[in-house]
Amino acid sequence: MENNGWNEFEIGAMLRTFDGAIEDIAGTRQEDRNYTQNSSFTASVADWRLEKPVFNKDYCIDCQFCWVYCPDISIISRDKKVIGVDMDHCKGCGICVEVCPTNPKSLLMFSEQTDEESAIAGWPTKEDKEK
Repeated sequence: MENNGWNEFEIGAMLRTFDGAIEDIAGTRQEDRNYTQNSSFTASVADWRLEKPVFNKDYCIDCQFCWVYCPDISIISRDKKVIGVDMDHCKGCGICVEVCPTNPKSLLMFSEQTDEESAIAGWPTKEDKEK
């Protein structure tokens, strides 16, 4: 496949994520997969991010919703435990935050310039639900 920029593909073009067949995609770590040059794992999309998700492991229940719904495979999970966010590939869409079921959420969006320690220090506390 020719290595094109995102705006050089024909409308309706199908981009293959992997080169060749993969027999056990679920059992193969993402860094061991044979990604194509046109995949977002190989080509970083992080430079157009304005907001970033910050992960607070203290509230995570390891439901894996963020991992399942992330369109860029940016949620890092090992042995069914979320361990962080791959900021080289996260585009800042916020889907991980939207699908997080915890109260407060274990992922929240912050400005790209906010450092992780400041974000976690200002994390919201648990909100009581109205009955």
